[in-house]
Amino acid sequence: METRRAFTPSLTSAIVVAAVAACALLAPPAGAANVTKRFSAYKVGSLPGTPAKYNKVFVTKYGPSRHNKVLVLIPGTNGGAGNFSLIGPELARRVPGLQVWAFDRREQALEDTSMMRKAAAGKATAQQLVDFYLPGTKQQYKPHQPKDFAFMKNWGMQMQVEDARVVVRQAAKGGRKVILGGHSLGASMAAAYATWDFGGKGGYRDIKGIVAIDGGLSATPSPNFDTTEKAQAALDNLDPSKDGPWGNLLRLPGFAWITGPFVEIGAFGAHQAPTAPSVLQTYPLISAVPGLQPPGIATDNAASLGYAFDYKTSPPNLRLIQVRSGELAASGDPRGWVDNGITPVQNIARGFMSDSNGTNGADWYYPSRLNVDTGGAAGIDPNSPGAKVLGLRINHLAEVNVPYYAFQTSLSGGTNGVINGATSFAERSKVPKNGLVLVDRATTTSHLDPLLAAPGRNDFIKTVVPFLKKIR
Repeated sequence: METRRAFTPSLTSAIVVAAVAACALLAPPAGAANVTKRFSAYKVGSLPGTPAKYNKVFVTKYGPSRHNKVLVLIPGTNGGAGNFSLIGPELARRVPGLQVWAFDRREQALEDTSMMRKAAAGKATAQQLVDFYLPGTKQQYKPHQPKDFAFMKNWGMQMQVEDARVVVRQAAKGGRKVILGGHSLGASMAAAYATWDFGGKGGYRDIKGIVAIDGGLSATPSPNFDTTEKAQAALDNLDPSKDGPWGNLLRLPGFAWITGPFVEIGAFGAHQAPTAPSVLQTYPLISAVPGLQPPGIATDNAASLGYAFDYKTSPPNLRLIQVRSGELAASGDPRGWVDNGITPVQNIARGFMSDSNGTNGADWYYPSRLNVDTGGAAGIDPNSPGAKVLGLRINHLAEVNVPYYAFQTSLSGGTNGVINGATSFAERSKVPKNGLVLVDRATTTSHLDPLLAAPGRNDFIKTVVPFLKKIR
């Protein structure tokens, strides 16, 4: 069993270390409050072996300067705060007095977004991004080496909830009401936060509601963590390897980091030059991912991005990135993209490309420990072998007394996983009977649609707005 030093940052350590008042005015509908965008960084507590320069997290804030509620959103597996760049301002427009805070985990500090930020300012092209970041004769970017980041084995659920608490407490200043939510694994972290033991008190005391977007904690224990030996083996598997302690979404051995640059470059290409020939389609490592691009068909930048993300064509093992966007055009050289789904391809681009602060929608160095701990927390039993080996203080489920909203897509629709998890959570806690909102769109939405679908066709936005308005 691993022994870890207590990680308990105090409120006084939650100081702002950067506050970039971008205040970029986002065009509101007639009569709506002005929605601004601001970027902040917050100092968080230390972790075993972690250099001090990584003891910070980042928040992109959307909404009016005068507000009495804050929705804090945590991204999912391999996700970043940029995933909320569409729904953040949209929810702030529709819910009076609401700010939305999009959370970026501390691994954001590992990313060299210098050239991405130039592209966001219109000073670099997608091809220049390819040359700068991707392996080849012109590559300037130096990826991190796994051997230098063994300490990230400790970057798990405890880190996430403790870091999130710093942000939640900042959001609560001035008596503001805080709702904690997230997408996918981020929703799991929000649910875990509510049950977490912070010095003898449950995390639910900090918040007024939970928003689980296609995620949450499983209702049943995971068979992968039902013995001490299995849980310890899962932890030991995070020791340094070719992929380091990082998730490798594209399954390219030794290139765990490349998922982030790939999707950002593809997004910039689709945004800057949608009808130009794809800058990525023929890149060798893209070709090494089976099914990621159409065989024998040249595509433009928009079609290359759309094909990789649309649920009809995206590889089955990449369900975490899928949307319902459209299809390849019937003809053309290169072939274009036809938007006929709920998520336009430009929304995919906006949800992943970097902004001027380096905020983006993909985690380059995603700590696999987060997924291990989420598996160990399944069933929400603090006395389970998984919880004990992994040090998960999920002790306060029975006391949680805040409203709970859950939205389910096709990702878990086959097992009804999100709905079952939310129902079980409510039954075993004190979630108000009229405070449990379950929305099942398993037949009409894929995993990223709640974040990226056009507002007029986004059932997540339509159903979560009434929930948020009721929290006072």
